[in-house]
Amino acid sequence: MNELPSSEPSSVIPTTSARRGVGGVAMGLLWTARPHQWIKNVFVLAPVVFAKEVFEPMLLIRAIGAFSVFCLLAAAVYTMNDLADVEGDRLHPRKKHRPIPSGKVPATAAKVFAVALVALGLGGAALGSWPFLITVASYFVMNVAYSFKLKQVPYVDVGIIAAGFVLRVMAGGYGTKINVSGYLFVCTALLALFLGFGKRRHELSGLAVGKKGKQRKVLESYSVRGLDWALALTGVATVGVYLAYTLNPRTQEFFGSAALWWSVLPVVFGVLRFVTLVRSRPHAESPTQEMLKDGPFVAIVLGWVGMVMWMVYKLQPG
Repeated sequence: MNELPSSEPSSVIPTTSARRGVGGVAMGLLWTARPHQWIKNVFVLAPVVFAKEVFEPMLLIRAIGAFSVFCLLAAAVYTMNDLADVEGDRLHPRKKHRPIPSGKVPATAAKVFAVALVALGLGGAALGSWPFLITVASYFVMNVAYSFKLKQVPYVDVGIIAAGFVLRVMAGGYGTKINVSGYLFVCTALLALFLGFGKRRHELSGLAVGKKGKQRKVLESYSVRGLDWALALTGVATVGVYLAYTLNPRTQEFFGSAALWWSVLPVVFGVLRFVTLVRSRPHAESPTQEMLKDGPFVAIVLGWVGMVMWMVYKLQPG
C-alpha cells in the first residue's frame, strides 16, 4: 500500500510494441507515474464527505483540485524513485521491465517529467491557502525522504506511510476550509498503519514460501510475530476508534441519527478479510492489490460506502 514509491512493478507494463518515439516515451512516462496507485489520494475527499458537503459544487471542485495536486506529486516521486534505483532495477527480474530501466524512457526525459510534475503540483498548491501549501510541501518532502532513506528503517517506514495518509486528509480540510474531526485523523492513521503492517507481514510470508524476486532489505528487521501483534493492535484500535466516533453525541447530532454505529459492522468484516488475504495468499504480489481483486472485500467496502452515504445524506434533521 505504499503511498510512496512502491517496490512492486506497475500492474501494467508497456509491451515491446509500445515502440520508440514520442508516443512510446509518453506511454512509458504515464506508466512510470503509476496512475493505478493514485486511488490512495481519495482520502483528500474525506473531509468533504463527512462534512455532508459532497454535493456542494464549489467545495467539491476545491477537493478535486487538492486530489489532483497529490496525484501530480505522487507521480513525481515515483519517477524520481525509478531514476534513483535504475541500476538496481536493471538487475531485478520484474523491475527491469519498467520504462526507465528498460530504456523505453530516456533518463533525461524522465528528469524533465519529474521536474514538470513537481512544478505543477506545488504551483497548484500555491493557489490555495498557506496551510494547504505547507501541508502539500510537507507531504512531498516526506515522500522524497522515504524514497531515498526512510524506507530502510523498520516500523518508521510504515509510520511514514501512515503520516502520508493523515496529511492527505489534513490537506483536504485546508483545501476546502472544512474543520476535520480528530476522530477522522486518528482513524486514518490507524487504518494506514494496519494496512502497512499487513503489507510487511505479507512480504515476510512471500519469503517463507520462496517467492522469487529481490525483497526489501528492511524486512530483515521485521518478524512474523511482531507484525502479527502490530496487525492485531492496529486492527482492533481502528475498529474501536471508529465505533467511538459513531457513538459520540456530537457525531449523532451532526448527522441527525444514532444509527451510524451500524456501519461498524462492515469495518469489522473488512479488517478480518484483509488479515485473511495477508495470511492465505503469500504468492500474490501485494495484499493491497489483492484486496481490490477480491470479490468479498470489494463487496464489504461498497457496502460500507453505501451505508455511510445513505446515513450521512438521508438521515438528516428536518
